[in-house]
Amino acid sequence: MVNPKNGVALETLGCKLNQAESESLARQLAERGCRVVPPSDGAAIYILNTCTVTHIADRKSRHLLRLAQRRNPGAFIIAIGCYAERAPRELAQVTGVDMVLGNEEKARLLDVLEEQGLISTSSALLPQMHRTRSLVKVQEGCNQFCSYCIVPLVRGRERSLPLDEAVAEVRARVERGYREVVLTGTEIGSYRNSPELLIQSILIETGVERLRLSSLQPREITAGLLSLWQDSSKRLCRHLHLPLQSGSDAVLRRMGRRYSTEDYAQAVARIREAIPDVAITTDVMVGFPGETDEDFAESYRFCQQMAFANIHVFPYSERPCTPATLMPEKIDELVKKERSEQMLKLARESARRFEEQFLGRTMMVLWEREVDDGVWVGLTDNYIRVVAQSKKPLKNWLIPARLGGRHNHYLGASFAL
Repeated sequence: MVNPKNGVALETLGCKLNQAESESLARQLAERGCRVVPPSDGAAIYILNTCTVTHIADRKSRHLLRLAQRRNPGAFIIAIGCYAERAPRELAQVTGVDMVLGNEEKARLLDVLEEQGLISTSSALLPQMHRTRSLVKVQEGCNQFCSYCIVPLVRGRERSLPLDEAVAEVRARVERGYREVVLTGTEIGSYRNSPELLIQSILIETGVERLRLSSLQPREITAGLLSLWQDSSKRLCRHLHLPLQSGSDAVLRRMGRRYSTEDYAQAVARIREAIPDVAITTDVMVGFPGETDEDFAESYRFCQQMAFANIHVFPYSERPCTPATLMPEKIDELVKKERSEQMLKLARESARRFEEQFLGRTMMVLWEREVDDGVWVGLTDNYIRVVAQSKKPLKNWLIPARLGGRHNHYLGASFAL
């Protein structure tokens, strides 16, 4: 049997849903007496929660598994998650991997470890809080089947956590000291056909100080949803992630996205009218099959017009069993790279313009971690990373700070303590 004191390392690739599941798994491991340690600390058990959304994610997963075997000779190495769901035999052949569990099986991971005699519940420990924000998974699965996306195949159809359980999860995180909770899922806007009821219930029935939503779709931006920001007493974060994927209508149609650029722009306009100073972030794919130079130029111009607070840019990657793999007019890898670089440059410019609107403003900041001696990094509710100096410990403090000039990748901040 593995001694819990020897440590269990848990590493995560991919989306906030994966991160939420890993956070929950780490908490359960701690409750069963296991010490969760960094991957470099010589763990007795190493668990990788994999991602398979692109071929790059697949490659990273294989690399981390091999690296874990080199860092932790003799460790029991487990691959879980979406890549494990899609290609279990492929992962099982990676040197050092002892166990592969897909998305359905990983819910039983702790029971499997006990059955294998790798952990025991005989010395349960109370989990300690290492972060200031906690992710709560309220929904999983997708019914959309976009032509490029493997998520419905590895995550399954949409299903939601019962309302009372979702509220109880948030309440439990608040009781453990978390000041911010992030609601996450594959499609949280489809939560039991009423994300508004979920948000209202959490705000009414828990004392969470900041509630943040993860990804929403343009069609889900309703008047009822937006009205919640007026009623939340500033507890609902002014940040919405609205995946675009492409600013070209021709490409959106081939992707199977269920909106046009006009629909998207109208959703953005409704958000900005209802939520002053809101941060709207997005995802943009470049190099989708058939994307012409003009398609890309349209997408680039549309992203300029939307003035996003941040853009996550990624090149199209073929995924097995998705319709896009059969589409003609594949884009050359060099062209993908060039388009990615152009869009990334725009992403940096857009982020800088958004952040600089708030120079000289005083905003509430949740201070997350000390990055250097007396240097602290925090996050505003509208997703601006700030840095400040303080001799006093700031972790998990929610206090106002005045935003100043740029400090590397952050905005500087100051306050009187």
